[in-house]
Amino acid sequence: MKIVCIGGGPAGLYFGLLMKSRWPEHNITVVERNLPYDTFGWGVVFSDATMDNMRQWDRTTADQIQEAFNHWDDIELLFKGRTLRSGGHGFVGIGRKKLLNILQARCEALGVVLKFDCDVNSDLDFPDADLVIASDGINSKIRTQYEEVFKPDIVTRPNRYIWLGTHRQYDAFTFDFQKTEHGWFQAHIYKFDDETSTFIAECPEHVWLAHGLDKADQAESIAFCEQLFADNLQGAKLMTNSRHLRGSAWLNFQRVVCEHWWLKNKHGSHVVLMGDAVHTAHFAIGSGTKLALEDAIELTRQFEIHGCDASQISQVLTDYQESRRIETLKIQNAAWNAMEWFEVCGERYCDQLEPEQFMYSMLTRSQRISHENLRLRDKAWLDGYEHWFAQQALGKTAPAVTTTPPMFTPYTLRSVTLKNRVIVSPMAQYSAHDGLPTDYHLVHLGARAMGGAGMVFAEMICVSSDARITPGCPGLWNDAQTQAWKKIIDWAHQHSDARMAVQLGHAGAKGSTRRAWDGIDQPLTADDTEPNWPLISASPQQYIDGVSQTSKAMTEADMARVTADFVAATQRAAEAGFDWLELHCAHGYLLSSFISPLTNHRTDAYGGTLENRLRYPLAVFKAVRAVWPQHLPMSVRISAHDWVEGGITPADAVQIAKAFKAAGADVIDCSSGQVSKREKPVFGRMFQTPFSDRIRQEAGIATIAVGAISEADHVNSIIAAGRADLCAVARPHLANPAWTLTEAARIGYQAMPWPKPYISGKRQLETNFERAAAQAALVTSASK
Repeated sequence: MKIVCIGGGPAGLYFGLLMKSRWPEHNITVVERNLPYDTFGWGVVFSDATMDNMRQWDRTTADQIQEAFNHWDDIELLFKGRTLRSGGHGFVGIGRKKLLNILQARCEALGVVLKFDCDVNSDLDFPDADLVIASDGINSKIRTQYEEVFKPDIVTRPNRYIWLGTHRQYDAFTFDFQKTEHGWFQAHIYKFDDETSTFIAECPEHVWLAHGLDKADQAESIAFCEQLFADNLQGAKLMTNSRHLRGSAWLNFQRVVCEHWWLKNKHGSHVVLMGDAVHTAHFAIGSGTKLALEDAIELTRQFEIHGCDASQISQVLTDYQESRRIETLKIQNAAWNAMEWFEVCGERYCDQLEPEQFMYSMLTRSQRISHENLRLRDKAWLDGYEHWFAQQALGKTAPAVTTTPPMFTPYTLRSVTLKNRVIVSPMAQYSAHDGLPTDYHLVHLGARAMGGAGMVFAEMICVSSDARITPGCPGLWNDAQTQAWKKIIDWAHQHSDARMAVQLGHAGAKGSTRRAWDGIDQPLTADDTEPNWPLISASPQQYIDGVSQTSKAMTEADMARVTADFVAATQRAAEAGFDWLELHCAHGYLLSSFISPLTNHRTDAYGGTLENRLRYPLAVFKAVRAVWPQHLPMSVRISAHDWVEGGITPADAVQIAKAFKAAGADVIDCSSGQVSKREKPVFGRMFQTPFSDRIRQEAGIATIAVGAISEADHVNSIIAAGRADLCAVARPHLANPAWTLTEAARIGYQAMPWPKPYISGKRQLETNFERAAAQAALVTSASK
């Protein structure tokens, strides 16, 4: 086979040497536009895991890189006059030029032909090639040539950065944050050889513009950075090797994702993208070089599987794209999270967080590093942080506390103290009769109250008969319902120390439907026990087009009646003994239908701008807050993202949260979606937590995180980083009423109190988890 690699970066060179080392008979050429020792950029960084992978595929190259690289375990933070350090992170730094020289020498030793100072404009320049590797970088000419096939999605990010070097030596991957009169700058710094360190300065566009750096040349930009980071540099100078760039050399990162990775050109040659040409990862987690090297490994592996023959290339490339797509998306998503953290840290975290919590937030910015992963990396650091966090939760004047996982620290609002940060989410049970909760609800909620959570929500309780979602939904519109709820709350208070919460809501256009197991969101039929009832909402709508009943727009009289229903239900909730009240303004229900432009098409004072759309929900909130006991907290559940173009966005959610805060809300419960069937949510573990994080920091109000939170590790990571104050856990509590007790035992937190009748089961559960962990450790040890 004849193989041509266009682009002599890590991807093209490494693929060339891997293939030549396995199949020496093939003709492999790497074509590079630069001279052999002419490269731009300073050091590159990748993880220990990438090095381990490289050792398996070409030990000679890996050994040479190991001799040249600088390895460090520590991350150091310089922030607000403090220096904090955490270890166990395992990075490798090497000069980009040195890395390329090692790969070039290995290629030459194996017989790969290297052609330098050769600028290639098209794959068609190699008509006799069986395979063309387009590893020609982020501005790939080959990708551009076949844009309609590769379908690249290229996003230019808002932050500005400049890639510099310095002769000052650093013994840790260092992050330095400096505040100016116009905003925050940060520097990413790491040593890559015995003399030089990479020094990347970064800031938001508006800060860059405010300092006039758009008009600065490279020398002026360097002088600015030297002055800004003078304490750090300690007299060392900053240097550039990007003289080929015009202007100031401050760049915007471009995220590249391609839908398709390969094609056959008109000569019959296969052309495949590799490295930055097909996908980029932000330098915030240093994975661009990792992606390139592991692309080369995977494509080589596919040739080993299918055979290194021209007839197999199509199958090889098909399987290569399929096998790499998922892994690269994982890395890109982690890099995206890390990148976004640095883009918003000045606005969201730098001023708001103490150095200890800022460090934790920074370390977990990619959401690939969790609480327990930090414990594996640096137990002493995490123990110290847990101690600090617990001290904040208990009050700085409290006596010294032992190490406590963040999820098990108390939380106090108004007169209510929750024993921990776990909440049982409101979850519809569809098991009430005429709005009356039954013994089923006593057993269901009582079991979860004894299960260890700090607070248990009943499902959404409807404020009137026509406010129900289904005939099986409970209410609070008469005395019998009030007494039934009081029986449940009294039992929970007597037999547990969990707080009990009520969520009041009105189904609006999503009402008058069948129970979930009979057909979720489907209108009632003649076979059901009750007929359909009329629906109201902000504007006429069908939740499911052509299926749902059509609601009518609320009149002023309707609004007055519904407000009165909410007030009466609130008074009944207080009489029943609930400790906490939440107003449901999410998921397309009645109050949500006013907030979202997807469901509010009114032209009066309650429609149009967000301020107008919030007018009625805020009026209801104020009426409820006025009669709810002042010593008890109130939260508001909102849909922080409609997941539909033209709907509510996370930026809108911040404004919504600020409005409810100004009206007297204590907490925002941050959910999303379920407003429109046209929604296209992006699911994943903790996928809604970023909404909580943003609202908490930017609106300055406590938040509840919800959505795909299923492990103690998730809760600890969210609470410790300050992404939320509380975590609502839903489906896991359906599967296991004692989820919180179980997770405490799983992570070895033995100080967790159990209900006295269940104490004998506590040690057995803890022992079972200890045995399982010991067995897993033995298996892991044996496999090494």
